Amino acid sequence: ELSFKGWICNIRAGNVQSLGNHIKASSELVAFNIDQAGEARSNLVVDHGSYLVTDLDFSPFDDALLATCSADETVKLWRLCSPEKEQPGGPELNLSPGLGRLELVLFHPTSSGLLAVGAAQSALLWDTSRQDAPLAGTSTPPPPAPPPTHATHHRGREVRLWDSRKLGSALGSVSVSDSSGLSIFPCQDLCEPSCLCPPPPLHPVSPVSHFLATTPTRGACAVPKMAMDTLSCEVMRVFQLTDSCIMPISYQVPRKVEFHADLYPDTAGRTPAQSAQEWWKGENAQVHPPPPPPPPPPPHTHTHPAPLRLTSASHTTVPPPHPMCVNNEPLAAPGLSASSSTLSSASSSAAPSRSPSSSSGLSTGPGPRPSPTPAPGPGPSQSVKAIQNLMGPNSKFRHIQGSVRHRDAHITNLKALNLTTPGESDGFCTNAQRVAVPLSTPGGQIAVLELSKPGKLSDTFLPTVQNTVNVADLCWDPFNPRRLAVAGEDAKIRVWTVPEGGLTETLTEPDLLLQGHTEKIYSIRFHPLASGLLVSSSYDLTVRLWDLGTGQEVKVLSGHQDQIFGLGWSPDGKLLATVCKDGKVRVYDPRKSTAPVEEGPGPGGHRGARVVWVCKGEYFLVSGFDSNSQRELSLYSVGALASGPLATTEGDVSPSTLIPFYDPDTSLLFLTGKGDTRVCIYEIVPEQPYFLECSSFSSQEPHKGLTFLPKTVCDVREVEVARGLILTKTTIEPVAFKVPRVKKEYFQDDLFPETAVWWESSLSSSDWLAGSNGKHRTIKLRPSDMAPVSEAPKEVPVKKYMPSSYYLEEKTDEQKKDELLSAMVAKLGNMDDPLPQDGFEGVDEDEWVSGRDEAYSFESLFIFV
Repeated sequence: ELSFKGWICNIRAGNVQSLGNHIKASSELVAFNIDQAGEARSNLVVDHGSYLVTDLDFSPFDDALLATCSADETVKLWRLCSPEKEQPGGPELNLSPGLGRLELVLFHPTSSGLLAVGAAQSALLWDTSRQDAPLAGTSTPPPPAPPPTHATHHRGREVRLWDSRKLGSALGSVSVSDSSGLSIFPCQDLCEPSCLCPPPPLHPVSPVSHFLATTPTRGACAVPKMAMDTLSCEVMRVFQLTDSCIMPISYQVPRKVEFHADLYPDTAGRTPAQSAQEWWKGENAQVHPPPPPPPPPPPHTHTHPAPLRLTSASHTTVPPPHPMCVNNEPLAAPGLSASSSTLSSASSSAAPSRSPSSSSGLSTGPGPRPSPTPAPGPGPSQSVKAIQNLMGPNSKFRHIQGSVRHRDAHITNLKALNLTTPGESDGFCTNAQRVAVPLSTPGGQIAVLELSKPGKLSDTFLPTVQNTVNVADLCWDPFNPRRLAVAGEDAKIRVWTVPEGGLTETLTEPDLLLQGHTEKIYSIRFHPLASGLLVSSSYDLTVRLWDLGTGQEVKVLSGHQDQIFGLGWSPDGKLLATVCKDGKVRVYDPRKSTAPVEEGPGPGGHRGARVVWVCKGEYFLVSGFDSNSQRELSLYSVGALASGPLATTEGDVSPSTLIPFYDPDTSLLFLTGKGDTRVCIYEIVPEQPYFLECSSFSSQEPHKGLTFLPKTVCDVREVEVARGLILTKTTIEPVAFKVPRVKKEYFQDDLFPETAVWWESSLSSSDWLAGSNGKHRTIKLRPSDMAPVSEAPKEVPVKKYMPSSYYLEEKTDEQKKDELLSAMVAKLGNMDDPLPQDGFEGVDEDEWVSGRDEAYSFESLFIFV
C-alpha cells in the first residue's frame, strides 16, 4: 500500500520474458514481478507455483482486485488486503482457458467482471461470474514466412495511430529508438476526439517531450487518473520498474498552483456501466464521472495542507531516496499529496534530477496518525498559505545557532580522560553545579569539577572519587546535586556524596552499595519525579529498580532476550521504555507488572541504541542502527508499538550511536555521537512530518560527549534556548544555542514557555511504589523588566523601494537621447562658469581670447557628436 511519496526501494524485479508490462498500479496499490518464479508482489506474494507470472492487471472498479496470468495456462483473481490485515491464502478465482502459455490479461474499461486473455495465437473473453466457459474466443493463424531478400532489415520501434472504423491503413506513425519492445500509456482525458474523426491532414502523432532514464527499465505502467495531484498540474504519472526500485515519473504542465479545468475534463468514475452479460448482449453504456468532492471545510478550520512543489518542466522524476531513509524503504516527502489519492509522488526541479534532496526525508510507517489540531483564530492569508504549500512546514528554530562561549568559562588541562566508557554511557554527566568525568587512571577514578570554578586545572593534584573498578555508567541525582550514582563493571552500584563546595580530597568509601545484578551493568537512570528511586539494566538481561532510602531492590523486570541497549522513564514517571538487541522495543509499567505491557519492532542493527520520550510522553524516539549499519532514528507512538514506528530517518554510517537529548520546553532534539564534530538539531512535532530539521552545530575537533544544563542557566535576554557542555580530550567547553530574533529587547514568550522545576522531587520513592503520581511545578523565565514580544506594538510597514514597474517602464528613443545629453552636459559643467585660467594673473586678456574660443568650439563639437 502506497501512503507515501517517492521511490520504492529494496526490491528484486523479475527478469521475465513476456509481452506484459511486468508492473501495474491502481489508485492505492502497485503490483510487479519479482525475481522468483510464480510470484508477483503487492505487499504480499501471489503464487503461481513454479511458473512465471507473465502479465497482471488491476480492476478499474476495485483497487484491491488483481488478475494475473501465467505460463501454467491459468488466470487467477486475487483479493488483496492492506498490510495490517491477514492476506488471503489463495486466489479468489481460478480460470483455465486451455490456450497454452498465456501472455496478456486485461479488464474491460466499462463492464464489471469482463476479462480479456491473450495467448500466442488466440484471445478469449471471460465473464468471471461464469467460470464454466468463456464468452467468446478468436484464433489467429501463424503469419506467413517473409519473402527472401538480400538486404538486412533494420529492426526498429514504431508507434502508429489507427482509426478503429478504418483499419486499412494507419493515420500516422512515429519512429523511436531501437529496442526489443515498447509500452504505450495513453492519457485518455487529454485526447481530443478531433484527432480521430476526421483525421488531421498532417502529423496526427507528434512528439511533445521525452524523458531519458539513466537506469535499465524492467517494466512501466501508468497510474490511474484519480491519483493525480491536480493542484500541481500533474496530468500523468508513470511507474518505472528497475532492477532494485520503482521510480515514479510525474508529467506536469507548467501552470500556476491551482486547479485548471482545461487540463482535467471529467474522467471515468469507479462504478461499472454494465455487467459482462449486458455488454455481450450489445449494450455500450459508458462509465459516468465520479460524484463531485465534498465542500471545503469552513475558513476557521486549518487542516495543515500538505506541501506542493511547483515545477516548470513537462515531466519530472522524483529524486532517489535521501541518505536518511529507513528500513531500505523510500523516504516520504513532508506530508502527503493535496489530492484525494494516497498514491502520489513528489516533483523535483526542471531537469530530471537524480541527486538526493537537500532536506532530510521521512518515511511514514503504518502506525496511527494523530489528527492535526485546528489553529485558533483566523487563518493565514492566501499568499501565506501558498508559500507554506510550496515550501512545506518549517520550524521556528530552523535558524538556531550554536557557539562556544568565551574561554574564561572553559575547564582546561583535563588529563587522563577515560575514552573507553561503554557505548550505553554518555561518557560524563553534569548538573547545575558540577560535572563528573571518568578518568583512565587505575582504580576507576572520577574527577568531580565545579562549574563555578572554570579555568586551568592543576598539574599536580586533582581530588577524585575512587570507585575501585572501571566505570560503566554514572549519573547525578536530579534532586540532590551532591549525590552521584556510579555503576561499575563488577555488577555493583555505588552511591557517593560530594562535600559542599566540591572535592578537596579523594573519596574512597561510598555512602551506599547496591548489589543484585549478576553481570556487568549497562546503564542507570534516576526517576524523574520520585526521590531516591533508581533503575539499572545489566548483562543478566534484567532491569532492576532500587530504593536508595532503604538500599534495597524493589522490582525486577524481565522479558528481554538479549542485551539491553538503553532505557528511559516517561516524563510522568509512570512508564519505562527499553530498546534491546533482540530487535524489540518494550514499555513497562513497573508498578503493575514485571513483564512488558507493550512491545514492537525496534532497530534492525545490533550495534547499540538509545531511547528518549518526546511530545509530553505520547511518543518516544529510538536512536540506533539499521541492518546496513546506518544510523537510524525511529519515532514510536505509545499504545501502537506493534504497528512499528510512525516515522523513521537514516543518517550516515558511523560506529557510535547517536545520543539524543530532548528539551520538552521547545521540543528540540539534539543528536550527536562520541567522536563526532556535528550536533544535529530537529524539532519534533506530533503530526506529519514529525521531524523538522534545523541548523546544526559543528565543533572544531571531535568531542567525546555532550550533556545539557538546566534551562535556568540560559540567557533569555540573548534568546538562548539551550546550553550544553562539550567534552573534548583536555577541556570542557560550554556551548550556547541561540535563536536569532530582531526585537531582542522583548522577552520571546513564544520560545520560552513556563519550564518545569525538574530539580525538585514531587513525591518520595515509597509513595510512588504505593501507586501515587506526582507532577512538577513550573516557573516563568521572563525577567521582571522585560515585556513579552506578544505584547509589542505592531509596526506599520514602510515602503523602502520603488515598485518594479518604475524600473521596468519602457522609455522612448527621444527620452533616452535627452537623458544622455543632459548627463553629458552636467559632466562638462556650465558654459557660463569661468575657466580656470581666468583667475590667473600676469597674462593679458587678449592673449586668452583665441584659446577660450577654441575651448568653446571643442565643447560644442563634443556635445554635438
